[in-house]
Formats: sequence, structure tokens, C-alpha cells
Amino acid sequence: MPPVIGSANIALHHLRSAVAAADAGSFRQAAELLGIRHSLLSRSISQLEHVVGVTLFKRSRGGVVPTLAGLRILRISRMIIEQVDMLVITGRSSGGGDCGRLSIGFCTSISTGNLRATLAEFKNRYAQVELATVERPRTHLATALRNGTVDLLVVTGDAPLPDTNVRPLWSERILVSLPEDHSLATRAVVYWTDLRDQTVLLSQYDPEREIEDLLISKLVSPADRPKIERHDASRGIIKSLISMKLGIGLVLESDIGASLAGLVYRELRDGTGPTRLGFSAHWRPDNDNPAVERFLMLLAERYPSPVRD
Repeated sequence: MPPVIGSANIALHHLRSAVAAADAGSFRQAAELLGIRHSLLSRSISQLEHVVGVTLFKRSRGGVVPTLAGLRILRISRMIIEQVDMLVITGRSSGGGDCGRLSIGFCTSISTGNLRATLAEFKNRYAQVELATVERPRTHLATALRNGTVDLLVVTGDAPLPDTNVRPLWSERILVSLPEDHSLATRAVVYWTDLRDQTVLLSQYDPEREIEDLLISKLVSPADRPKIERHDASRGIIKSLISMKLGIGLVLESDIGASLAGLVYRELRDGTGPTRLGFSAHWRPDNDNPAVERFLMLLAERYPSPVRD
């Protein structure tokens, strides 16, 4: 198809539709996540493909998988969306310090699990508070917290950030994601030592950097470690690559809510049992936004013990 020249033909909704489809692995699921009709999302992606002049997805009954060209376009699309979202967040945060707004940064999935449940409970209790969520790499979030464009972070690990308070929260199991016909998929659980001859695909974004550090600590000898391929891509793209049988992945259990057709998950263990990674909340002590105090009270209520569950 001949491309239509001109960036003015590309709108933000085109990019959001394509990124959502890549993350969900399905046009229909992506449309549900965005709250729009399936036909509208499909049309939006077709328009984007027409403008850029390439096919972004391989379509099948099992869902959609990005093409090689699509992976490149999607990576740039995510960067554009990230910059636009940060522009809006910065503008709102600079506009008057409204106490009826709370901005929470994270670098994990909210498709299921404790963070999703906590955000839903907060919104249920404090419907008048505008809740903004920001998903970014940890370094970007730390900068946003420091300059005040984000009120509070919920991230993996409990190492304190400079000039912030920290509160340990919950922990999540680490799982291995596999193509459904992979040899390890026949097992109820997978041990770290089973990964030796595998290719593990990891995103360069958090929390997978911490997962890689954990892998290295579990398999001390380089000879016992799998081959690791690092990709400058989101968790959704990594899932697509795994579904293409290019390797396996390591994820937190909250990530399985946005599953992709053809993938299965198995608990990852060592000799002592399941492997877990902890989460914690970080905030600036000089932040006087009343909504921060409300959210911290909810965290203390839901997760009263600093001991990992």
C-alpha cells in the first residue's frame, strides 16, 4: 500500500490503538481495554498502517503478533505516547497543586493483583480524587518523584530513593512464561536450574532488570545460566516474541492478567520453594497533598505488616 506522506495524518489514538493491540495480543481485547468498539480500533490500526506504509501485525484466529517492521513502529509509538502523557502530567501538576488529584507511578503490570486492587479500592473510597497512573522505567519515575510531577511510587524492591520515605508492601511470585507446546510447559513447576539451556527474553525496562539480577544470584556459575536476550521493548512485545517461539520469559504474577494466546505460565522455584519479589511505596516527606496521606492510610490498612506476605 502506498504511504500517505505527512505526520499530520497520524493521531495519538492511532498509536494508542496499536500499542494496546500489541500488549493484549488481540484487537478485541485491546478494544475492551480502551473502552472502544472493536471495529473502531481495527479501523484506527488500518489507517496507521496505511500512513506508515507497512503492515504492523500478523493477524490470525489466535490473535495478532507484531511484524518485524511493526516492532520498530511500536517502539517509537510508545516513546511518543510516553512523552505526550508526561507533558500532560507536568502541566497539570504545575497548574495549582490541586489537592483533589493523586499521581501514582509504577513499573509493573496492573492487569491483576494487589496494585490493581488497591487503586480500585482507593477510587471507590475517594471518587472525588482524580487518580492519574504513570507507567515508566524506574529512573524516569525517580526523577518525576523528585521534581514533584508524581506524588508516589509503587515499585519492586525496598531500597530507599534519595530524600524519600519508603514502606514495604506485598510480594509476588516470579513465573516463567512459555509457548504452550514448550517442553517445560508439561511440568507443574519449573526450577531455576531448568533454565540452563534456554533462551530468556527480557525487557530492558523494570522490573525485569531486577529479575535478571535475581536470576544471576540463583545461578551463580555462568555455565548454569541460560542465554539472555535483552530487548528495548515492552512486556507486551516480549510476550509476542515468546509466542513466536523465540525464547521464554520471566514475569511477576500480576502480569498474567494480560495473557496472550498460546502462552502458559509456571511457578519458578528453588530448593526452598517459590521465588518472590517484593514491592514498596516511595514518597517525598515534604509532599503536602492530602490525597497522598489518604493513599498511605489505605496501604497501611491493606498491608499492615512490613513482613513480605
